[in-house]
Amino acid sequence: MGVAQQDPHIPVLLAPLLAAVSPVQGDWIDGTFGAGGYTIGLLNAGAGRVMAIDRDPAVFTMAESWQSSFGERLLLTPGRYGDMDVLAEEAGLSVQGVVLDIGVSSMQIDQAERGFSFMRDGPLDMRMEQTGPSAADIVNGASEAFLADLLYQYGEERASRRIARAIVADRKAEPFTRTGQLSGLIERVMPRPKPGQLHPATRSFQALRIAVNDELGQLAQGLMAAEAALQPGGLLAVVTFHSLEDRIVKRFLQLRSDKAPQGSRYAPPKARSAPTFEVLSRKAVVADEDEMERNPRARSAKLRVARRTTAAPTPIDNAAIGLPKLDLTGGGL
Repeated sequence: MGVAQQDPHIPVLLAPLLAAVSPVQGDWIDGTFGAGGYTIGLLNAGAGRVMAIDRDPAVFTMAESWQSSFGERLLLTPGRYGDMDVLAEEAGLSVQGVVLDIGVSSMQIDQAERGFSFMRDGPLDMRMEQTGPSAADIVNGASEAFLADLLYQYGEERASRRIARAIVADRKAEPFTRTGQLSGLIERVMPRPKPGQLHPATRSFQALRIAVNDELGQLAQGLMAAEAALQPGGLLAVVTFHSLEDRIVKRFLQLRSDKAPQGSRYAPPKARSAPTFEVLSRKAVVADEDEMERNPRARSAKLRVARRTTAAPTPIDNAAIGLPKLDLTGGGL
């Protein structure tokens, strides 16, 4: 039995994703449940069961109005998608597909009290699980050098040193507790954006959110967990929203499909493992003009899809897939 989605959240690239993984059947994992858009799409498309995983406990409360429509076909599972292989084994799933929508959802950004948005004043928090150090802890406690590296590596913010220097100067007078404080400081020290340019605080808030939730570490762990969970012939579909995430996914799939660049032809050949994935499209799938007009969030989205082979999964070096070399336990925290 299907159900129409009532939530205002619009899942990005849902139609092309479902087309790329068709026919949808058997057991699937939605590793980033959020508002449930991909889960509902998979169930309505024919998935036997969907294990919906999310590290944010609040999202499952919002699914109460429709979850009963799917009965035992929907498995709401608190946890991290980096542990999906263990969670799937515990649930007795034979995983035919995995869907990941990387990053924070618009639903979370819209909640000012969660502290994700520079457009809505709220506590400077950004924690998806409400545990561990918050964004305020990092902003108030980290060294200037650590803050600059964090903003540059996780936010690709070119003015990272200028912003870090201003944060350290301002926090001497008053600690940062609100998103509006931090957003206002960044607006003060950065040039006024031209029409069509990003808000000056966009990259800094992205960097802090990624650090607070160790999103890139979870992405690397999640890709390897998907490799371990998927049955031969199973499909992995990953949607990303900024270049840092997409490069990690692209590099992982290149390495796992034996398509990675080889470097110097004079260097000794590297030992290769049997490919664990077959990439189904050389280029990422992007939204068409109609979807971008309906949902501006789709403008930066990229979808990559790969099919699992019969080769055994193997460990991978995080550096090999491009994870930034930043010790999140350092910086005076």
